[in-house]
Amino acid sequence: MSSQRVELTVPVDVDAPAQAVWDAVTDWAGQGEWMLGTRVAVTGEGDGRRLGARLSAFSGVGPLGFTDTMEIVEWEPPKRCVVRHTGNVVRGDGVFEVVELGPQRSRFLWTELLDLPLGALGRLGWPLVRSAFRAGVLWSLHRMARQCEERYRVGG
Repeated sequence: MSSQRVELTVPVDVDAPAQAVWDAVTDWAGQGEWMLGTRVAVTGEGDGRRLGARLSAFSGVGPLGFTDTMEIVEWEPPKRCVVRHTGNVVRGDGVFEVVELGPQRSRFLWTELLDLPLGALGRLGWPLVRSAFRAGVLWSLHRMARQCEERYRVGG
């Protein structure tokens, strides 16, 4: 079974300092507040904010969906985190990057480097699902940005 790696990067600008954005996007359990149809949990000890931490995300509606297991393979706070998708459905790497644009403004980039399954069928299907996948990520990131900005204004 051969696969092909594809890349999808979705950026969002946030009116909050880089550290506030980093704290929001690496609050794994809190991601369910903004990530469309997904609940994330740390599967080991601690809060998952370290190299080697393991995470588990359920994406779907009700009982219909799949579990995406991950391991943090790069950890460079407050700038970059790479998770390796280790599950049966999603394979590849997810990259979270926070870029400081100024003292009160940041850009968050979510990149997925996905190994498409199913050979030729996966390659043919990706263009069909790419737009919907990107739209869901973009919606989620705008929601994260609004929540992060509101929290920063209230507590910052």
